[in-house]
Amino acid sequence: MQGIDFDEAIRLHNGWRRQFMNAFARGSYADMPLSDHQGCMFGYAIAAADDASRALPQFQALIRAHSSFHALASEIQELSRNGMAEDADLILPELSDASHRLANLFDELRTIQRERRG
Repeated sequence: MQGIDFDEAIRLHNGWRRQFMNAFARGSYADMPLSDHQGCMFGYAIAAADDASRALPQFQALIRAHSSFHALASEIQELSRNGMAEDADLILPELSDASHRLANLFDELRTIQRERRG
């Protein structure tokens, strides 16, 4: 898992999630004061991962969970932009579940990364 700082990934992910939940509390998904999740720095780290890392089943699960997380965030923002905030609200628990799956996979891969180094 060359070049991936999972501690930083977890920190950034948790920060983004807090911002998203704060926007949810204000009911303004469309105008969220967030960095564009489509420019996710962790996505760039995934793309740059070495072949040994990419071969791990946990890494493949991370790629799927990461894509799912961003697809849900995009859907929530799109619904809100189109005046369908109530429908966006219904998807929020699914986004929260995806967020937890992603965090758990970060933890698993961080452990694997540390074991390989040590």
